[in-house]
Amino acid sequence: MKRWLKWALVALVLVLLGVGVLRALSARKTQQQAVTAAATQREQTVIELGAADVVQARTREMKAGLAISGTLKAVSSAVVKARVPGELQSLTLREGDAVQAGQVIARIDSSEYHARVRQAQQQAESAKGQLDIARRAFENNRSLVDQGFISKNALETSLSSLASAEANYRAAQAGTEIAAKALEDTILKAPISGLISQRLAQPGERVAVEARIVEIVDLSRLELEASLSATESLDVRLGQSAVLQIEGAATTVKARVVRINPSAVNGSRAVLVYLAIDPTPGLRQGLFAQGTLVTGQLQALLVPLTAVRTDEPQPYVQLLNQQQVVHQTVEIGVRGELDGQTMVAVKGVPENALLIAGSVGSVRAGTAVRFTTPPNLTPGVK
Repeated sequence: MKRWLKWALVALVLVLLGVGVLRALSARKTQQQAVTAAATQREQTVIELGAADVVQARTREMKAGLAISGTLKAVSSAVVKARVPGELQSLTLREGDAVQAGQVIARIDSSEYHARVRQAQQQAESAKGQLDIARRAFENNRSLVDQGFISKNALETSLSSLASAEANYRAAQAGTEIAAKALEDTILKAPISGLISQRLAQPGERVAVEARIVEIVDLSRLELEASLSATESLDVRLGQSAVLQIEGAATTVKARVVRINPSAVNGSRAVLVYLAIDPTPGLRQGLFAQGTLVTGQLQALLVPLTAVRTDEPQPYVQLLNQQQVVHQTVEIGVRGELDGQTMVAVKGVPENALLIAGSVGSVRAGTAVRFTTPPNLTPGVK
């Protein structure tokens, strides 16, 4: 290889290395500028808060309780089923219609069952005729035995025929009652008063025995079935009160413990507790409810439950320190009700600490804060 070609290759390699170094330096400088700009932007970001946007951690006494949740269920509900097979007729009720106990809901085509009743009645009349014949034969044979014209064996045979005729007649009568009961079962009636929640069959449809026709729920009495751990259930007593937030409702409702299941659920070992809901217009079966079951009194450092955020691996509060937001991890304790608000005991923040309320939402750590209106603080807070 010629000497000038070797020098040319060396020069090319050096040029390429130089270009790579320059690009790396340029990218690093761009990255540093971006980091500096972001830091500057964070330093310049200031959010304004009002007095209602902050809460204060204070040691107070509250009603301690357990977190409960579950689905509302009607205490009384019923599913009307077909007791005999046949064509469904006269079903006009739909979801939301009100019914009274004993009201006729639908009918099953009864022509076949009327015929069965007539058939059973005719069989009963035939059996009664046979019974009358057997009874007269027995009476005649008994007279003949008394006069010595026939033997006692003939009388016993006549007595057996009479007993058989009587059994056949009773069986025919029972058959008549069964046919009449089947005819009566063609009329479907509401077992309870309430509202139709589901219509599960259509008029003209041929239904089988035990086919579900409609479901009725009585919304006058609703209850919450809450599942508690074995440890939590030890503090639960009949008559304890609870405050529940119903899904979609703007106001809370009150409830009380009316039943405690004496057995734990297999596998989970949870204990089911049933709470009666105070009558409240607009409640429906199936709505989700959650709240606090009051079990006693407690004094602890309290903050509103809404101020504790759980969008990170550990629960935390947005603490205000030197007019800046700090994400402070906390340990959550028992919860309860205080002044109509759900509070929770926490560890990890100082007494009288100022926190961002849950209504504000998530704020990035390090963000500067200023107040449009000064908050009302407990003495000792700066």
